[in-house]
Amino acid sequence: MGDIHLTLACGNYEIVRPLKDGTVKADGINLTILTDIDSSTRHWRFLRNREFDVAEVSASSFILAKDADHPFVGIPVFLHRRFRHEFVFVNTTKGIREPKDLIGRKVGVKSYQVSAILWMRGILEQEYGVPHKSIEWFSEIDEDVEFIPPPDLKLTRLADDQTLEEMLISGELDAVIHADLIEPYINGHPAVGRLFDDYKAEEMRYYKKTGIFPIMHVMGVKKEVVEANPWVPISLYKAFDKAKAIAMKRMFNPRIVPLVWYRHAWEEQRQLLGPDPWEYGLTDANRHTLETLIGYSYGQGMIKRKLTLDELFVSVAEGRKRGGFRV
Repeated sequence: MGDIHLTLACGNYEIVRPLKDGTVKADGINLTILTDIDSSTRHWRFLRNREFDVAEVSASSFILAKDADHPFVGIPVFLHRRFRHEFVFVNTTKGIREPKDLIGRKVGVKSYQVSAILWMRGILEQEYGVPHKSIEWFSEIDEDVEFIPPPDLKLTRLADDQTLEEMLISGELDAVIHADLIEPYINGHPAVGRLFDDYKAEEMRYYKKTGIFPIMHVMGVKKEVVEANPWVPISLYKAFDKAKAIAMKRMFNPRIVPLVWYRHAWEEQRQLLGPDPWEYGLTDANRHTLETLIGYSYGQGMIKRKLTLDELFVSVAEGRKRGGFRV
């Protein structure tokens, strides 16, 4: 009996390159790896259409899917993390100088549910005193997982011919919180600026206070795959971990990246975030981060109850003092 065949959809990251090029192989698994899919499309196709056996998926949407008893399990592999202060954009004519100026405003989001937006809503409320219900929200695309918004939440889906960027420029929206940089800002449009001019300082302050480097995505697996092959999660986890270790060792060489001050940035990151900011597994730091996100989801009425991490993730433990001793 040969290897089992599974499809994996994920981003085309440096930390998965060794899996994609065959340097690392998941024991007992022949992976067909799909990376030419944007994040929001991949999440939708996995959570709604179940097109892949394994997929990198929005942590927030995965939490909602589990709350609704969708047949998925999670592996504690976190390919994408990002601080979010950088991605709050404002119309520069509206007099928005600080976070509390968002109270009572119209704010657009690509999707209300996704991790980037949930994190920033939670951070604005917890760290800056901006209640999420004090804002009138406008979303552009449908959600990864259908949910019923709380009755007192002001949330409107834009028409197909409306875009966040155009509405921000025109002033129909006062601000936009996005998962990525938006084109008007990239192109230097005078009507669009950032809420946090020195976003890096804000993000560093946030990390020093909370110890949270926000997790955006988790690894989802179809439940039936794990039921048929209970060993698959550990095999995948080990492969992702090996791939990351190889990538991080490669990135240690400053010649790899064509940036003049790359080594300085690497050392600055290491000093603040430690040797492995992208650590996998349910470590204390990752538990704190994920439980914070679950708390935001529950507190904002997106899930019916606070799920535990044991409900979200299958165990990848191999027993006490086992693993990596002798073959």
